[in-house]
Parts: sequence; C-alpha cells; structure tokens
Amino acid sequence: MTIRLLRTLVAVADAKTFSAAAEVVHVTHAAVSQQMQTLEADLGLALFDRSRRTPELTPIAQQIVAKARVLIVDYDNLVPSVLNDSGLSGVITLGVLRTTLTGLTPKAMAGLKAKYPEIGLHIRPGLTGTLIAEIERGHLDAAIVTKPHLLPRGVVFRELTQEPMQLIAAIEEHEDDPILLLKTRPFIRFDRSAVLGTLIDNWILSKRISVSETMELDSPEAITSMVQASLGVSIVPDLAVKPAESAPVKRLSLGPDAPCRVLGLVHPENYIKTQAIDALYAALQAAILDEHTTPSSLTS
Repeated sequence: MTIRLLRTLVAVADAKTFSAAAEVVHVTHAAVSQQMQTLEADLGLALFDRSRRTPELTPIAQQIVAKARVLIVDYDNLVPSVLNDSGLSGVITLGVLRTTLTGLTPKAMAGLKAKYPEIGLHIRPGLTGTLIAEIERGHLDAAIVTKPHLLPRGVVFRELTQEPMQLIAAIEEHEDDPILLLKTRPFIRFDRSAVLGTLIDNWILSKRISVSETMELDSPEAITSMVQASLGVSIVPDLAVKPAESAPVKRLSLGPDAPCRVLGLVHPENYIKTQAIDALYAALQAAILDEHTTPSSLTS
C-alpha cells in the first residue's frame, strides 16, 4: 500500500466515479481501476460494490477513506513538521470568498508574503459551503468564509471581523429610506445558496418586506455594477477591507438591527502546519486593523 494509492482512493470517494477521479489524479480510467484493485489486494478487503453500474464504496471503504485523509495530510506535512518550520517555506492553498478578492485577500496576502517571502500561495475562490467541504477533503489548508450555522467535526472557525449589511442604490436615487427602496425598487439578490444570501433573505423575511426580485448574482462586483446602472437596489456587506476601486453607489445603513456577516478563517483542527496558519490569521487581522486605522481617500 502506497500514499499514491490512498490519494487515488480519496479522489474516487470525492469524484464519485473512476473517470472523474482519473482527471483529478492525472491518470487514465484504466490506471485508476488497476490501482484500486491493487489496493484491495494489499488490504485484503473489497472496497467497492461492483454489482452496481457505477462501483460504490463499501461501508468499510468509507472508514478507510476517512483515515486516509488524515494520513495524506500527515505525509504532506512530514518534512515541515520535522524541520519545525511549520510550513513557512511551503505552499498554502487558501480558499476565499469572492467578496474578499479585491480587498481583504490581496492586502493580507501581500503582508504575509512581505514577512515570509518563501511561502507559496494558491488561491481558490468559492462559496462558504464549498470551501468548508474542500477543507474536510484535505484539498485546502484554510479558507476565508462566512461563519455557518454548523461546522463539521474537525474544522475550526477563527473569527476575524463582523461586517454589517447595507443597502446600495444608484447615486442618482433620490430616496434615502432603505425599507421603502426595498419595497418599491427592483431587488438584485445575492446568491441564495451562499450563507451570505441566506443571512440577507432571513433579515428581509423578519422585516416582512416583499421585494420584487429582478436578478440573482454571486459576484459582488456584478451586483454593484447593476445597481450603478439603476437596474435595482441590493443588500451587500460593508466590507472590512474596501477594494482599491469600486463602482460609485449610494450606501445606506439598515439600522441598528442590520444583519452582520461574521467573517473568519477555517482550517482543520489537527493541522500540523500550525505556525503557517497562525501567520496567515495574523496577516488577515493586520489587514483589517490597518484599514480601520489608516485614513481613506476614497469616497462613495
């Protein structure tokens, strides 16, 4: 049994089919099939129910996959843990929310690279649910996410900041009452499959506001552009770290009971490269603190 065979097994578990797993591990479908037969022979166990058209993992194989994920992480971090540099000269694969791509993420990563130039960064954007699932599968070292209602076992959430929601409207809009605007103007909704989208929807429902939805988007830049073009109003977070440039729109407070997004860093609980995660978290905190203490010349 080799680490390569375990990686392929995990790929099959995640991708659901041999063909899809073959693309993940960069081999042919036949090679995946052969590797799984070899692993079954090594373990003396049937890992797949082949009575089905698409072979499925057996219950014991599911347990082996869970253990294999831990072994793969330990293997990948073997040298850094022995050298006691906790991966500060290695690569961090970081998942990020799209709402942080033009503000928090670049600013924090620039600070991290300035302090630890040997660190390599791989950035992958996504929604909170997807990013947390990738953490569980061992595909990401950490991720910047909105705090979910429930966290999977073995995943840690470290709060960074809270971002209150605000209503945005076109600069030309004469009305300043956010509730009236929501009731009378077309509403551009943030993707409801995202934690942020659910947070916004729940607040609208709690206020018993009936909105006239005109579109649903998952890109904050696209939403702002649509609002700027007077195509509707929207609710978005008041970002802790603002982008260097953004479309000019009117920003209105939703009041003292406005919903807040809790932004944080998630990572595996038993992660070996603890110093690297601590350095990443510190860089994110520093970027947020700097935003709040440095006067801004931007207006909106």
